[in-house]
Amino acid sequence: MRPLTLHTTVLFCFIIAAAAYAQPATTPLFWPDKNGPAFDNIVPAADAARIPLTWDEGTGKNIAWKTPLEDSGHSTPVIGGDMIWFTSATTDGKKQFVYGIDRHSGKIIHHLLVFENPSPEELGNPINNYAAPSPTLEADALYVHFGTYGTACIDPATGRVVWQRRDINVRHYRGPGSSPIVHGGLLILTFDGINEQFVTALDKKTGATVWKTNRSTDYGDLDKEGRPTRDGDMRKAFHTPSVFEMGGKQVLVSVGSRAAFGYDVGTGKELWTIRHGGFNAAIRPLRQDDVLVLNTGSERAHTIGVRIDDKMQGDITASHVIWDRDKRNASESCPVIVNGVIFQVTRGGVVTATEAKTGKDLWEERFQGQHLPSPIAADGRIYFCNDRGDINVIRAADKFEILATNKLADGMTATPAAADGALYIRTKAALYRIESK
Repeated sequence: MRPLTLHTTVLFCFIIAAAAYAQPATTPLFWPDKNGPAFDNIVPAADAARIPLTWDEGTGKNIAWKTPLEDSGHSTPVIGGDMIWFTSATTDGKKQFVYGIDRHSGKIIHHLLVFENPSPEELGNPINNYAAPSPTLEADALYVHFGTYGTACIDPATGRVVWQRRDINVRHYRGPGSSPIVHGGLLILTFDGINEQFVTALDKKTGATVWKTNRSTDYGDLDKEGRPTRDGDMRKAFHTPSVFEMGGKQVLVSVGSRAAFGYDVGTGKELWTIRHGGFNAAIRPLRQDDVLVLNTGSERAHTIGVRIDDKMQGDITASHVIWDRDKRNASESCPVIVNGVIFQVTRGGVVTATEAKTGKDLWEERFQGQHLPSPIAADGRIYFCNDRGDINVIRAADKFEILATNKLADGMTATPAAADGALYIRTKAALYRIESK
């Protein structure tokens, strides 16, 4: 009998490891999307009460493990079964990876090179990086997205690439940022570059294009010769959409530069639009009863309340915008709505509470540091992370009350995730599991 070659031995070990981490169809999807299971950054009640209020890296209090990471990325971890998944990239953008980490031990099971880019476009943005979009997860599929550099479906049981697309391209100019979402049999991608702006839906099983809809926006940034006056900045956005039932239809709500849209999620048909003055929109839409809450972008950002009814058709700017908050709004960090109150933080740390139905401000305070991650809510508490490693915990209430301030060694740009009573925080250098012991 011939001895096993190194290649055969490695392959055999890979198969054994893959079998050990296979995700059955009944895999619990604890945190399948960057904004959690309900796409609203709220930890489910069954887990929320067990999320720790305090921890300490110096003493190890409530820190189960810490796993060092390579390269960089803003992407938020998604969690299903025993595994945590997120993306990373080299600082020059020439290599893009996906991590798969055992959530119990912190052991790195997969560190897969997904795409190589000989000449990536310069970011032109000191905040962004080449792994900013977050993945989305189903029991039998992990979808990773790097904007114009590629999209792939990965089998979470083996780490095998099932399909990939590298032919959906734009000039990002400031780097990619929009994350994919899954709805029914569709994987929906958003591309708001400076040369093209569109939303497209792929068959999630094959990667084939199902529909593509171009933005119908009048950007108002052209000179007399039809050339953009700010090299396309007015056309740029980083937005991740959501699907809501509205007026008896499943509507994809998507905010681009200068306008927000409602699309029929099955066909991509444009149903309605709201004109706004912002660009670089990055914050996901939220809903409170019959009010849609939208953020218009990082430049002169407004938070607006939009009435939801069965008359949303065409240009509804004048007819359906019921309130408009024009100052101290978040630019990257997605707000969270708890008990009808919008809690949000600006990049500079101004944190506010606003009634979702009326737009009325309840209070305003300030945290230190720069805030890019979105806050998450658990058991009446809200956790805010900054670029200094601070995690401030406040009470979700109509009066400001800080409950705790925790510290990690490095700052955060990714939103925390939660699973089975534990909090998972990705810093610039490591991934932490934080849980009550």
